[in-house]
Amino acid sequence: MLRLEDVTIRQGDFTLHASLSVPAGARVAVIGPSGAGKSTFLGAIAGFVPVTTGRIDWDGLDLNARSPSLRPISILFQDNNLFPHLTAFQNIALGLKPSLRVNAAEQRRIAAALDRVGLSGFEGRKPAQLSGGQQSRVALARVLLRARPMVLLDEPFSALGPAMKSEMLHLVRDICAQTNATLLMVTHDVNDARAIADNTVLVADGHAAGPFPTADLLDNPPPALRDYLG
Repeated sequence: MLRLEDVTIRQGDFTLHASLSVPAGARVAVIGPSGAGKSTFLGAIAGFVPVTTGRIDWDGLDLNARSPSLRPISILFQDNNLFPHLTAFQNIALGLKPSLRVNAAEQRRIAAALDRVGLSGFEGRKPAQLSGGQQSRVALARVLLRARPMVLLDEPFSALGPAMKSEMLHLVRDICAQTNATLLMVTHDVNDARAIADNTVLVADGHAAGPFPTADLLDNPPPALRDYLG
């Protein structure tokens, strides 16, 4: 279980408070007005944003003292975290070995991950030679290969068309179900939240609150969310 206990994040004149728990294996959307701190909330869990006070805990493990690389987390940002000078195979291999020195068994695992996301035969292509959807699949293959218990998504599919985005969301859902990973996904699209997340954290007015049942929250939004949704 992920716990944020009396967490305060301060960045200049911006402050965000959070006290909440997310069960292991849950799929949770993170929504709220623009500038409310959704990415900051995710960044604190991942370790990229420092916590001023409080504790972030995963199954009894204090994450505050751990660097991002040592947290049980895989994260995808809007740019998919791909290195342009590396091939699809090499970008995925980074999930196993930063040195890229993978043995035969690891090479087979990478090939299996590529196959799982429908990219067999694309191993040697660099990101510039891939479509936006294919780049997203490479990034997801790396997440699949790492098999971390938490997956954080910061709108990685926002630039995709509706059909491709829907396909990627279904793939994320299947991968998280396969690995029993806990998913937290920042999105501005309430349809994405409805499609993939049973529960939702609302970030607004300086607080991250919830998780709330997604359908209930979106069907009967509080004032801060109602104003944002229009």
